[in-house]
Amino acid sequence: MANNQSKKTSRNIATLLSIVIPGLGQVYNRRFLKGILLLIVTISFLVTTWDYIDIGIWGLFTLGTIPREHHSIQLLIQGLIALIVLLFGIGIYVYNIMDARKDAISRENGNPNPTLLKGISSFYNNGFPYFMILPGLLMLLFVVVLPLLFMVGLAFTDYNQYNSPPRNLLNWVGFDNFAALASVNMWKDTFLSVFTWTIVWTVVATTLQIVLGLFLALLVNDKRVKFKRTIRTVLILPWAVPAFVSILIFSALFNPTFGAINRDLLSQFEIMIPWLSDPFWAKVALIMIQTWLGFPFVFALFTGVLQSVPQDMYEAADVDGGTRMQKFRHITWPHLLFATAPLLIMQYAGNFNNFNIIYLFNEGDPAVRGQNAGGTDILISWVYKLTFVTNNYNMAAAITIIMGLIISVFAFFQFRKTASFKEEGRY
Repeated sequence: MANNQSKKTSRNIATLLSIVIPGLGQVYNRRFLKGILLLIVTISFLVTTWDYIDIGIWGLFTLGTIPREHHSIQLLIQGLIALIVLLFGIGIYVYNIMDARKDAISRENGNPNPTLLKGISSFYNNGFPYFMILPGLLMLLFVVVLPLLFMVGLAFTDYNQYNSPPRNLLNWVGFDNFAALASVNMWKDTFLSVFTWTIVWTVVATTLQIVLGLFLALLVNDKRVKFKRTIRTVLILPWAVPAFVSILIFSALFNPTFGAINRDLLSQFEIMIPWLSDPFWAKVALIMIQTWLGFPFVFALFTGVLQSVPQDMYEAADVDGGTRMQKFRHITWPHLLFATAPLLIMQYAGNFNNFNIIYLFNEGDPAVRGQNAGGTDILISWVYKLTFVTNNYNMAAAITIIMGLIISVFAFFQFRKTASFKEEGRY
């Protein structure tokens, strides 16, 4: 009993020493080299980063105190970098504590301390993979994570065209920007209008391109169809042409004044549709264009999967008297969905943020009375206008966060219900 108590005391002492001074617990465990190295790393970290972290954390909380002298954006970025560096230092500190306790427990169990050669060999075998991914991890932090944190930070400030540094200092405003989207009439009406159209655009345009691609793939895959290669080549041609070129051409074709659709086709029936000046018809045109641009990829995807469906399953269905619809429902569709569901989900997510077609076709116009977004703007194009046209950076950041949450939640639940991902988890 006394021996067990002594062992627990030993591990507690090692843990406490590491908490007080990093590396001291390792020295207590007779891991002198490791303890000295941890102490050197800790001192070097504090000496080189203390001033930067101190100013960065101060700037992150205050965003500056003297206008024109303190730049709130620079302080925000420095504060976020200081926060990342501080978290990295805390990680080293926690590792130091856990390592000291683990070594103490190992000594309690009667295991001898490894020699220097064995320690190096153990580090090479166990820590080498982590050491190699460290540069990539650091790049990920500063290239991906830092901009995301900066965008999230802007969403909780009052950064706009009337309040911008260095002339003015920014202030933390909490959830006021998000509240404005739900309460202030102009923002509320615009957000509801744009959000509703974004959902309609995503669902209708993506579903139509999937349905059209599926329909054409089933037709071309039919045994009675001749010249399959030629037909497939022709149907994939819209995919081969750069999308921005096709969009600009369609923008000219749909022009109500000189466009070929109105001038050469609809004029034969004495019809003139305001494709670019009426929000409804502009939305119809955008959906048709996206269907044209998106179906070749879905067609090629479904065509490849259809080639892998076992023919003996169709033969067995014929023997059982199965109809075409029954074979499609119970054989073809499950195979297609199992193989392509993740890619189809990404089609929806991609169209949700499909900035190119909205901007290149008519820049989100026409204008709508009482709103600061165009009649065909989706959330991503509205964010672009708020950022580069009206300089409402705070509202743009808030809307971007909402967009990210919507896509993340949608993708998460859809991927969890996808059969291909469920099967993958079994192995």
